[in-house]
Amino acid sequence: MKHIFRMTGMLFLAVMAAAQVTKAQQAVIVNVPFDFTAGDAKLPAGEYTVGKSSSDSPVLKIARADGSDAVLVPSIATQSNGPQSESKLVFHKYGDRYFLAQVWSAGSARGRQLMKSDAEKEISLSARIEKPEQVTLVAGLVSTK
Repeated sequence: MKHIFRMTGMLFLAVMAAAQVTKAQQAVIVNVPFDFTAGDAKLPAGEYTVGKSSSDSPVLKIARADGSDAVLVPSIATQSNGPQSESKLVFHKYGDRYFLAQVWSAGSARGRQLMKSDAEKEISLSARIEKPEQVTLVAGLVSTK
């Protein structure tokens, strides 16, 4: 009987872990009210969908919600102490320049982090800013049809 409870518990944990991975890979949609840089791409203010380009890729696809433009940006996995309460994009801000830094999906402790671009490294050195201001925008999950 104990064996059945253990197996059921392990199966439950495996299903929950798979759900967390799926949430971490789900695209988000967000209205960005300012121009920003993602990787080496400069993007205008507007509504964007952001998600992994494919399930097994470390590359993020950042696309205008109307489908007019899309860029691919390398990212690395990152982890928080617990599941995120809401989907969000985190930007580093230097003066009036914004750089996309992280992407998080609600319900997941896993997110994606962008490496600092050469432009961000240069502006942080020239401004002598060790830790930039952070700006967080709440996003919604893209519904899967």
